[in-house]
Amino acid sequence: MEVVVKETAEQMSRLAAEMIADVVRNKPRCVLGLATGSTPEGTYEELIRMHKEDGLDFSQVVTFNLDEYVGLPGNHDQSYRYFMNDRLFDHVNIRPENTHVPDGMADDIPAHCREYEEMIDQAGGIDLQLLGIGGNGHIAFNEPGSSLASRTRPKTLDEKTRQDNSRFFQSMDEVPKYAITMGIGTIIEAERIILLAYKESKARAVSCCVEGPVTAMCPSSALQLHPAVTVITDKAAAGKLKGDYPDEPRRLILGR
Repeated sequence: MEVVVKETAEQMSRLAAEMIADVVRNKPRCVLGLATGSTPEGTYEELIRMHKEDGLDFSQVVTFNLDEYVGLPGNHDQSYRYFMNDRLFDHVNIRPENTHVPDGMADDIPAHCREYEEMIDQAGGIDLQLLGIGGNGHIAFNEPGSSLASRTRPKTLDEKTRQDNSRFFQSMDEVPKYAITMGIGTIIEAERIILLAYKESKARAVSCCVEGPVTAMCPSSALQLHPAVTVITDKAAAGKLKGDYPDEPRRLILGR
């Protein structure tokens, strides 16, 4: 695991975008795993800038998102399909049919989860997976206690996760209680992984991910078992780390 500590969230976002862009340039038909939430927004803004100003080409890229709320249609302004269209897909030349987000309105959720896994396999697996991290150490919606071998599945959301996400809804009652999420086992099968974290509120989670024991009670700690993970934080999110980490990566991530 490589840890890079930048001064600001803006620098962190730019570095992540550069690493993603390198994959796209080196393997135009790459498969990207994408995340939602406030953490990757700066990275998506930089990728849009690269597309518009530098000609970064997404025309052959395939994407798979980590998760989606159960019960929210794709046109709901808090659904993750809506988020991805609004923050990235509608602003670059990616083909809509190449973008995949779990369907929170699927009639048979378990069957849909199995189909999602099959689609990832049929696409050749994920070349680069982008992650954020929850305050309790979760990745995607794999809450504490999730199996480290878990696959895409429906998941009951932890109360803290619902509280953290309630700021996006009118009231706590509107926050969904269930989601579809890639499993930890699915995530760590990606060829390479970038995890982003900023703000002091994520410092404890980053510490348990990077320097704590590998345990299901801190789902992100499973990333320690992966051979090609880059954790990029700002100084605030790195505040509880004991190690001394550089502000530049040893190498840029290249596609397969």
